[in-house]
Amino acid sequence: MRRLSLLGLLLGLVVLVLPAAARAGELDHRSVGVPLTPPPSLDVPPPGFKTTGRQAIAIADAQPQVRKLRAAHHDARVEVAVFAGWRWEVDVMEGSHSLAVVDIGYDGRLLHTWTGVAANSYMARGHFNPTFDRPWVWLVFGVLFLVPFVDPRRWRRMLHLDLLVLSSFGISYALFETVRSNAAVLAVYPPLVYLLVRMLIVGLRPRPRHGRLVPLLPTVVLAVGVIALCGARVALNVTSDRVMDIGYSSVVGADRIAHKQELYVDNDTHGDTYGPVNYLAYIPFELAFPWVGEGAKVPAAHAATVAFDLLTIAALLLLGMRLRAGPEGRRLGLALAWAWAAFPFTLLGVMENTNDGLVALLIVGSLLVFGRPLARGAMLGLAVAAKFSPGGLLLLYLRGRDGDGRQSALAVAAGCLGVAAFSLLVYMPAGGLHELWACTMGYQLSRPPDWSLWAISTNIGWTQTALEALSVLLAVAVAVIPGRRTIVEVSALAAAVLIALQLPAGHWFYFYLMWCTPLIFVALFAAYLPPAAAAGAEDHERDGDDVVALPPRLALAS
Repeated sequence: MRRLSLLGLLLGLVVLVLPAAARAGELDHRSVGVPLTPPPSLDVPPPGFKTTGRQAIAIADAQPQVRKLRAAHHDARVEVAVFAGWRWEVDVMEGSHSLAVVDIGYDGRLLHTWTGVAANSYMARGHFNPTFDRPWVWLVFGVLFLVPFVDPRRWRRMLHLDLLVLSSFGISYALFETVRSNAAVLAVYPPLVYLLVRMLIVGLRPRPRHGRLVPLLPTVVLAVGVIALCGARVALNVTSDRVMDIGYSSVVGADRIAHKQELYVDNDTHGDTYGPVNYLAYIPFELAFPWVGEGAKVPAAHAATVAFDLLTIAALLLLGMRLRAGPEGRRLGLALAWAWAAFPFTLLGVMENTNDGLVALLIVGSLLVFGRPLARGAMLGLAVAAKFSPGGLLLLYLRGRDGDGRQSALAVAAGCLGVAAFSLLVYMPAGGLHELWACTMGYQLSRPPDWSLWAISTNIGWTQTALEALSVLLAVAVAVIPGRRTIVEVSALAAAVLIALQLPAGHWFYFYLMWCTPLIFVALFAAYLPPAAAAGAEDHERDGDDVVALPPRLALAS
């Protein structure tokens, strides 16, 4: 009953903060499509311009970086377009890959020349989120993320290194923000690879940890801290002037469903590239704060982002209480909630109003109901029908935990495939599966690399294909390799699969960390034994017993 009351309180908090988040709709927005239009003529200046398209091309060709690239890439072609009606954009292209982009003012003044990753990604051109980039935001949250878990008596404990590696994505972001985009991309892969290997070790060779997960902070401080972090995240969402295209398009899709319009329409903007559950989840917020047309404000995106975030924090708190009984369960839940609320890159997703928090919420929800196979499958099906990639977890979820048999696997399959298939069939476009594929997975798989290793170099595409094959093999392997499976091992292996699927992505961004970080936190934190079990484990070790059983509640997690 206490847990239901706690959930009711947190849901009430969501309702209270939605109007505040909605007021952020008075701030700036992003359109779904890039505002590029071809000029009617290369020889006549567009309205308001003093230069022609041909003159803009000549200015671009005169730049040293462009001359060097065109000399090295003989098949490169030049395209020119008007950006948002006020400047020229000249693209030096090889196939679908941008080698260089030159921005030229309406009066012919050179504004900037972009190469490497910055040529392929508008996001990689600095000043991404002016509020998040302030030291008092990212530095304070980064320190708070580490503080509860630092044990001054055990400096060499593995958790310190794990959390420092998670924090090290900040190095990449600092490079990204200072427009050293190629270096920023390269700096992403070492922590991703470390976390992949670490999660595989935790999942395949489980080892209970001794010592307190949160060594110094009392429970009341954890609780007050989580509440304060929630308030800070809501305030920063409200004050942020950013709604990413993915949040904007989610609201537009919800509006289309609410007005009984076709959801999937194959076009150049690809705002409809997600699964129908993503757009359905935004409907309550779009109804409360309607989208009124292109160029309008999108308060519904702010409201949805805040709601998904607070519900994820509530779900993590309940998950900790589900994994352990009594005070230790509350401390575990608060630790999970704190880690999510303080991690700077979950905050970035909240401040940018993306839809990635919905994926995190559904994945945590699947852990909450993991002991009920049909519900487990249905929750995974919702995640798959939101953003597709969680489908890589299906085989792992079919395997389940120790004791889950064939009947359980059938129930998981029925729940997942039934929910995903039903939602897709309901919103099948007039063009059928072909058009649905072209709008969603077909577009995502065929889009040119813009923020990855393969956006830096165009001649290593075979490595991307190899990594894609390895990620599929890993998703199969973790489901069939024998070994003990509790919720700790399942969470670790699920995180490993999601990271493996992200590694070969041609378009990766920091938001994707929101998908796997809840699983990483569960895998790392729940492995720490409560004091009574840890004392028993030490007795076993003194008696020469190398096998330490997890507490029954943790092993069941139902």
